[in-house]
Order: sequence, then C-alpha cells, then structure tokens
Amino acid sequence: MDQITIRNMRVEEYATLKDLLYEAIYVPPGDAPPPRSVADRPELRIYFQGFGSGPLDRALAAVDGSRVVGSVWCRLMDDYGHIDDETPSLAAALYPEYRGQGIGTELLRAMMDALEREGVRQVSLSVQKGNPAVRLYRRVGFRIVRETEEEYIMVDRLGRASSGKEHAHAGQAGGRGGPIQPDRGQAGRAGDL
Repeated sequence: MDQITIRNMRVEEYATLKDLLYEAIYVPPGDAPPPRSVADRPELRIYFQGFGSGPLDRALAAVDGSRVVGSVWCRLMDDYGHIDDETPSLAAALYPEYRGQGIGTELLRAMMDALEREGVRQVSLSVQKGNPAVRLYRRVGFRIVRETEEEYIMVDRLGRASSGKEHAHAGQAGGRGGPIQPDRGQAGRAGDL
C-alpha cells in the first residue's frame, strides 16, 4: 500500500461518493450485505446526488496513490441524522481493506477542524447502535443526542476549543489551512498517516 494522503476531494471524484456510501452501510456479522442498488433509494441518494451544489457540501478524500479509498463528507440534508436546517449531516466510509489503520480518525479530525474554521457550530450523523464506528465517533467528539430503536443520532458541537473546553480533535494532524474547497487538480493539502 502506498502512503495515504488526506486532501480535498476533487470535483471529478464526487462520483465515488455513491460507492463509498454503500461501503458505509453497516452489515451486522452473519447478515448478507444488501444489493448495491440500495444506494439508489431516495433516502440514500440525498447523500451524493448533486453533491457540490449545496452551500455546505464539503468532502475530504483519503487517497492511496491515485485511488480514493475513503472519504468523509457533509451537507445540509434531511437525512437520518438530521438535527436542524443549519446543521450539516456527515457521512464517512473507507473500503474494508483500509479500516482499522487510523485513516478514518484522521479524516474525521480533518473535517471537524475545517468545519470549525469555517464557523460551523455543529455537525450530526446517524449510526446503527451495533456499528463499531460508534467508538470512533465518540473518540473524535460526537455525543449521542437522540436514539431510535436501531440508531444513535450523534452531534459534535464545534468551537469548544475556543471557549476553553477541550475539543477531541483540536490540535490534531490533518485539515490545516483554509475552508474546504474542491480540489480541481492542484496538489491538495496532505496529511501523512
């Protein structure tokens, strides 16, 4: 495996979000994965369809060589993790062979740092209760604010570092610089993992 870099996702890479969304679907041990066509359902299509056109559409990519192997992205949408019309919802995914190596943690920390710099107050997500990613989300600053029978709705309230409260991702590697903008082919910011 080449060195993994984290950078702004390029506009031409937005098409990978559909495939990555499928990878984000939690399949409990022993269950059969759903067909890939599940990503075409309206309640899932909102995570990637027309991405880049919304005011808070942001995406970072984890890249191995020239291949996007994971991403964290957010947008304002009425999804499973919807909190209010000002809070972007987050999605994150890595291909299976890249999980458990700290890449997801770095992606999330970089995104939270960038959103905080842009003045975003909080970001939300929805995660199935049995998904091991719950521990990751807690570690980077997300807290459970609501739950259903199957899922936790979690929020990371940004800006705590400036208020004197410790923030789980403040001061971590990755995501330094200005606001997240699509990488249009130039060398993107890279964080070594």
